[in-house]
Amino acid sequence: MKSYGQYCPVARASEVFAERWTPLIVRNLFLGCDTFSAIEAGAPGIPRTLLRQRLGLLEQIGVVARVAKPQGRGSRYLLTDAGRELWDVCDALGRWGTRWLEAARWHLDPYVVLWSFSQGARTERLPAGHVTVRLDFVDQPLKNRHFWLVLDRGDIELCVSDPGFTADLVVTAETEAFVRWFMGQLSWAEVLRDGRVLLDGRRTLARAFPSWTDRSRYAALEAALVAQRRRGGAGLDLARGHGLGTRRERADVLRPRRRVVAGGGR
Repeated sequence: MKSYGQYCPVARASEVFAERWTPLIVRNLFLGCDTFSAIEAGAPGIPRTLLRQRLGLLEQIGVVARVAKPQGRGSRYLLTDAGRELWDVCDALGRWGTRWLEAARWHLDPYVVLWSFSQGARTERLPAGHVTVRLDFVDQPLKNRHFWLVLDRGDIELCVSDPGFTADLVVTAETEAFVRWFMGQLSWAEVLRDGRVLLDGRRTLARAFPSWTDRSRYAALEAALVAQRRRGGAGLDLARGHGLGTRRERADVLRPRRRVVAGGGR
């Protein structure tokens, strides 16, 4: 950890918070990821060695407590009081980012949104029994096109390879539409109406699918900002998804897209 060499608490706190990946690690811990593998799954791309270093540093300064698992080997990672207060900083940063920064196409990774979908799933809303949902993102390269959600007795698991179960529901989507629905910038009715998301399977599952999870923590703020700009006659350029500049600089109107066409195999 590099030091600014200043007594200022903003500088000292930035030595911790401004380290790459640290805010995402704190976010994942807040969301209930309490094992190394669970934290890693919510931060795709982080080197395992670096994750160990970051967790070790956060433990050293009292942001994270590592405790033994009650059963089996390994450890659990939990936020301390200092860690939960640091989450408040992360949350404020998320609200600032929602208000002032637009998500570009390169931010719209379907794995990340499905990971968040799984984390936010509400047990009482999930269908009973064993259900498999296949999601096809038709505009993605083959290696990032197909995902599966496996639901079983209130649990939900995100799979990046075929789990071997027949799909009870198939969701075919344009990545941007699905992600911006989850963000709160588009409604489910809008993405269905424009043909940017299609569902094929049991009608009860198709109807209930969007209600299985709580959308992004900032979805309500996103929706309010979109509504405000529409009332003012200037919409966000959601169809193009440019991320160069702030929301204040965005003035294009959302335009409907063509229907999606189902993609092929891996």
